[in-house]
Amino acid sequence: MWLIAGLGNPGQKYSKHRHNIGFMVVDVLSEQGRIQMSERESYIIGKGVWEGENVALLKPLTYMNRSGLAIERAMKKLNVGVENLIVVHDDLDMNAGSVKIRKTGSSGGHRGIESAIIELGSMNFIRVKIGIGRDTVMPVENYVLSGFRPDEKEQVKDAIIKAADAVKLIISSGPEKAMNKFNRAARPSATQL
Repeated sequence: MWLIAGLGNPGQKYSKHRHNIGFMVVDVLSEQGRIQMSERESYIIGKGVWEGENVALLKPLTYMNRSGLAIERAMKKLNVGVENLIVVHDDLDMNAGSVKIRKTGSSGGHRGIESAIIELGSMNFIRVKIGIGRDTVMPVENYVLSGFRPDEKEQVKDAIIKAADAVKLIISSGPEKAMNKFNRAARPSATQL
């Protein structure tokens, strides 16, 4: 079984924020796969099958900084190993709308990824990162909890679909094939907002 965890913060007030793009990707995957999601004690989860592979979609309800708690609980309950975990999250250091896949690595300062690394005791899980850009004036903690500008909305919408496609390709064909396809287009953010 594969576990796909989209990172974000629970509640309507956060639903359209940059930090919640992982939740948005899980919502698209749920819709595309006709996977019903239901709330448990510390997460929203749904199970289904893609191309013969069992999958579970997860949205932690523990808030971003404690995402790892919910991910670790779900992994234990589902008996999923770290090699079959895909975490979808925002990345400040990538242009808004770009998508990149990593097989391992540090948190890069992302608190949700940091929480997952701590709770799992491992950095060796797949990440699908979606660029949200960076603002040189607004403090990071305010920026990630802001909405996308009107001029970004179309490219972000495309990136959410692209990230969902990346997750499906990882599951059907492996991370290397997905990295070859999606990482070519991703570039570090050089844009000054």
